[in-house]
Amino acid sequence: MYEYRQILVRMRQGESDRELARAGLIGRKKAQAIRARAALCGWLDASVPLPDDAQLNAVLKPRRGRPATSTAIAPYRAQVEAWADQGIAGTTIYRALVRNHQFAGSYSAVRRFLQRYEADRPAATTTVLEFAPAEAAQVDFGAGPQLVDRDSGEIRRTWVFVMTLCFSRHQYAEIVWHQDVETWLGCHRRAFEWFGGVPWKLTIDNPKCAITRACARDPEVQRAYAECAEGYGFRIDALPPRQPQMKGRVESGVKYIKSAFLPLREFRDLSDANRQLHTWIAVEAGTRIHGSTRKAPLPLFTEIERPMLKPLPDIPPELAAWAQVKVHGNCHVRFEHVAYSAPYRLVGKTLWLRASETTVKLYHEHDLIAVHPRRRIPGDRHTFTEHLQ
Repeated sequence: MYEYRQILVRMRQGESDRELARAGLIGRKKAQAIRARAALCGWLDASVPLPDDAQLNAVLKPRRGRPATSTAIAPYRAQVEAWADQGIAGTTIYRALVRNHQFAGSYSAVRRFLQRYEADRPAATTTVLEFAPAEAAQVDFGAGPQLVDRDSGEIRRTWVFVMTLCFSRHQYAEIVWHQDVETWLGCHRRAFEWFGGVPWKLTIDNPKCAITRACARDPEVQRAYAECAEGYGFRIDALPPRQPQMKGRVESGVKYIKSAFLPLREFRDLSDANRQLHTWIAVEAGTRIHGSTRKAPLPLFTEIERPMLKPLPDIPPELAAWAQVKVHGNCHVRFEHVAYSAPYRLVGKTLWLRASETTVKLYHEHDLIAVHPRRRIPGDRHTFTEHLQ
């Protein structure tokens, strides 16, 4: 509005539309339109005070009418808006309209409607969450560097596991080959040992290694992860689906590792990458001034947060993966390409298998029926002869 006010002042001083255009303030046609509106309101009289910005805005600011909805879209407007609110892509909406409603319009009509609908919606707002020391940590995976696998000689993709303490922003990170249950649990153990304690709550997304069924109100937790939480005494806080902004601290931590640690470094193998990563966290990331707290994460953690973490258990809980397996006709079940025997009378039954670092246990209706040594070589087999008799 200050530009309109400047133009009105110069009009009141006698400048013509041509002079205003020559000065680069406004085009002649637009100056002519503003002069006409100002004259109707009596604003060109220098003896009358200029109105405030709200009045200028009400009279002079151009108003854009909402474009009309395409005739082809109009019958499906409510459905399309509902789909848009769910975050469904425009191409998917268009194909659904064609498939389910014989929609005769073009994709461009759908796209234009969605653009107008998004423009008219109020902007999304967020709330900054505050956390007490040791109250919570946030956990996530991010894409890691490609590394040489020493066992196979192949170049493989990796992932970066990150756990960030919400109060101090101190973090633990580890580069891993997999996102499976055993990797997830092992990273948790090493993170707690790195911190020297356990946060009261862990906020996670919905990775399959932790949540078997994502749901806003009643997510189904992996049995192995529930055992881990019980053993270490933390509460699992699984976010509603498609709400990554609710764990923004660890999201920022992952981005920080990707931008500040991974570029321009060379890694011999996975072990070397993790050695460099842990040194970087302790020496550089932990001592930098954090952009939000304006404090260094590591001293803040050491002085305030670490003493308030839950102590580590005297005996670390046994971490194990659970799986449902079927007893095949050869009296064996299979887990990670290894066969383990089960009593012949259970052929065709479904059992629970619990695999720890050293053992594989088989359960039938809560009864322990077999304990095998853990085998790691694909195609291997472990059999108790009494299971076959």
